[in-house]
Amino acid sequence: MTQIVSFIGLGAMGYRMAAHLPKHFSKVLVWNRTSNKAEEHATTYGTQAVTLQEAVQADIIFSCLPTSADVEHLIQPLTIKSGAIWVDCTSGVPESAKKLEVQLKEKNVAYLDAPVSGQTIGAENATLTFMVGGNIETFEKALPAMQALGKLIKHVGDSGAGFAVKAVNNMLMAVHLCAACEGASTLKSHGVNLQEAFECINASSGQSTVTSSVLPQRIFNRSFPNTFALPLLAKDTGIALDLVQNAKLSAPVIAASQSLIQAASNLVEPNSDFSTVAKMYEMLNKVTIE
Repeated sequence: MTQIVSFIGLGAMGYRMAAHLPKHFSKVLVWNRTSNKAEEHATTYGTQAVTLQEAVQADIIFSCLPTSADVEHLIQPLTIKSGAIWVDCTSGVPESAKKLEVQLKEKNVAYLDAPVSGQTIGAENATLTFMVGGNIETFEKALPAMQALGKLIKHVGDSGAGFAVKAVNNMLMAVHLCAACEGASTLKSHGVNLQEAFECINASSGQSTVTSSVLPQRIFNRSFPNTFALPLLAKDTGIALDLVQNAKLSAPVIAASQSLIQAASNLVEPNSDFSTVAKMYEMLNKVTIE
């Protein structure tokens, strides 16, 4: 495609996502806080490492940063190309998306909150799920660029809706993770073979992505590969709880799970993988989940 595309933020997800863009666009710009990472990306994938001000002169600008606060701070001083579309893949705060949409519209820049799900393997294989909030016409214009990175791409509502769906999705995963660790601890304490037990569970109604993938591929084998940091999960569950409280709803499972995820984040080594929630349960129960 003839459009110029840029990618801002080459972390675990962004580095892999941006690698697919040169297959579809003739000019792809990349920027990262540590410039050597952008230069490495350019050498490896045929992108072009640029300054931040140069990156925001693209027609479509992707960002993937840790928090909405990071995005707001980054955007504030920039002069962005008029007519550009900013596609924010950060797992962010819905209210921030609404604010940025208004601020950028004043500069004739469209904004979409477009968080992704699928972890690093999805980023590697361009099979991510996009949940997108914002103007529907803007979504349709940016869709071909998102299709270079993802498999399922859905417009879920007005500005902020994408971030809301992502927060609830990650909260549901957190609920499943806590429940699975508690269930596994219980079975282990009664002498049950966990590998065999979860083969049964994964062919039954208790199955989830946590039981079928996270437990066997991260926890049972004690690998805990660091692909999605636990503090980021704690941030996302906090966003979900804020949504509940803002709507004045009763959601005791969400509240309890958020407290557990935050406690685990405080207990285990800093920036450990989200699956290390299991280590908190092991400390509490003196039962190893393996």
